[in-house]
Amino acid sequence: MNMNAPMYATPEQFADFGKANVAQATRLATLALENAEKFLKLNMNAAKIVLANSVESATAAASVKDVQDLMALRAKYAESGVETATAYTRSLYEISSEAQAQFTAMAEEAWSAYTKDAAAWVEKASKSAPAGSDAAVNALKSTFAASTAAFDQFQKATKQVVSLADASVRAASTSAVNAAKAAGKARKAA
Repeated sequence: MNMNAPMYATPEQFADFGKANVAQATRLATLALENAEKFLKLNMNAAKIVLANSVESATAAASVKDVQDLMALRAKYAESGVETATAYTRSLYEISSEAQAQFTAMAEEAWSAYTKDAAAWVEKASKSAPAGSDAAVNALKSTFAASTAAFDQFQKATKQVVSLADASVRAASTSAVNAAKAAGKARKAA
């Protein structure tokens, strides 16, 4: 064991750590703003569509001459409303899923860098440990390896759950669209 190797961090290491944290915070803020902008654009487009549909349906309702026309108009706009709401929800989900994937990738990158740095510190600490502390050093290494493996397993399980939830949401969305179309066709046939 090398008794001359320092176990403490140098000012340069602290500076590098600070720079890395500022870069990570900047990336996080940029990513958050980019996704907020996507949500804002989606909501503005949805508001424009709802306004245009409302004006169109009010104009059409004003020209209705009998109850049969009113019922057909109601069915038409009900189907259109379901399709619009489903499309909005699908777009919202897509943006959310994309943002979640971006934030997850960023967190995984940060975790990878942390585990690499922590492993290097553990190795350096083990070389600087006093004679006779092999059991404590081995326990530290074992604990670090076990916690890293546990986190990796948790991360894999989380990805599986997210993937399953994603498939379920997509299936439900497709089912809702198909049900709305089938209801519209049934009304037209009746």
